[in-house]
Amino acid sequence: MTKRKVIVIGAGAGGMMAAGKAAEMGAEVVLFEKMEFPGKKILISGKTRCNLTNNRELDEFIIMYGPNGRFLYSAFHRFFRDDLLAFFQRYGVDTKVERGGRIFPASDNAGDIVQALERYLAEVKVQVQLRRPVIRIVAHDRRVAGVETGQGFIPADAVILAAGGASFPETGSRGEGYRMAASLGHTIVKLRPALVPLVVHEVERARRMQGVTLENVRLTAYQCLADEIPAAKAPIPDSGRGVPGRKPRPPVIASRQGDMMMTHFGIGGPVTLLLSLAIVDALEKGQVSVAIDFKPGLTVEQLRQRLQRDFSHYGKRSYRRILEGLLPHKLVDIFVEMTGVPSEKAGSNITAGERENLLLLLKSFCFNIKSALSMSAAMVTAGGVSLKEIVPQTMESRLIKGLYFCGEVMDIDADTGGYNLQAAFSTGYVAGEAAAILKSMPLA
Repeated sequence: MTKRKVIVIGAGAGGMMAAGKAAEMGAEVVLFEKMEFPGKKILISGKTRCNLTNNRELDEFIIMYGPNGRFLYSAFHRFFRDDLLAFFQRYGVDTKVERGGRIFPASDNAGDIVQALERYLAEVKVQVQLRRPVIRIVAHDRRVAGVETGQGFIPADAVILAAGGASFPETGSRGEGYRMAASLGHTIVKLRPALVPLVVHEVERARRMQGVTLENVRLTAYQCLADEIPAAKAPIPDSGRGVPGRKPRPPVIASRQGDMMMTHFGIGGPVTLLLSLAIVDALEKGQVSVAIDFKPGLTVEQLRQRLQRDFSHYGKRSYRRILEGLLPHKLVDIFVEMTGVPSEKAGSNITAGERENLLLLLKSFCFNIKSALSMSAAMVTAGGVSLKEIVPQTMESRLIKGLYFCGEVMDIDADTGGYNLQAAFSTGYVAGEAAAILKSMPLA
């Protein structure tokens, strides 16, 4: 019996898993990768430590992808976290769980993940063709025929498109997968940078704050200008993607608590990345601003009482010295200027109105958002091949028989925490399995 021939385009997480699974199922598999070695994006993921997956339960996991997460139920029921960890254990990779349920290789070395996948491919006899870009996917009468490379046409019974997104182009993800899919009639949902730092209009102020890490602050995004942000009253709860059952009340777009970093162009760090896609999408609709709450653990009234107590207790100290006990050093001069209180004014002479100005600034330090950094600076690409045109049980195209998708080329993305890699591995597993047996659904 002639083996089915499967071609996989892209040797990232999804592509390597897809190629290995298809070969394991008995197919003859060729994996084309245009870069000089496989798994380049895996190697830089998780700051080179590779955050593989997360220990959240399935329903909580799905929430992290937003409305499109429902598409992944079938793939996750077929191959989920425990299956993935068992797979890597089989190839000698022990794992550990860290804060937020993030799961990493115990070695903290992303290279161990790539090496395990390479051993898998070798074991099941996948033909890996490096430095071999695919130019286009060839289809006749709505059925895959093969692929075109620089060396000519190569026939195949099935093609799995695992070419990645458009972020981190130095790893090989330059958006070719979207062009290949579009050329076959697929809809490409608008591409946007996700998990990306943000540029502010008040760039000079940001530059003065450059390098400051703000720990455990609340960042809230608003669909309005900074000077239109409502005055802080009640505490703002977490909201946005990944927060179950809670829709923010306009003009709030999203709000999360965590760490962030000031940069020469604006804001970055973990909590900024969590809000970034919501902000990128909101910028399409109009003005967006953000407010930093430096004291999220205190209500406005609690902070008011604390400031009154501090200024009374340290009445002989200067305003500057009191601020130095409240803020990182680089922020002190900025707060002095923005509150308009003389830096050497004694704490006992600070008026109630001056304390109130400081309170409002501590609870709502604002920037107007100009843009996100470019796609090349994003950790993930949002958008991609429309999920309406992909069968979730098999990852097969509804338009072209024998064409399958996996990973970031699809319109699937999530917050940080291991979710994006788990989706790539799971969809790759399902696509490889289905392609090997040419399990097809009727065309749309």
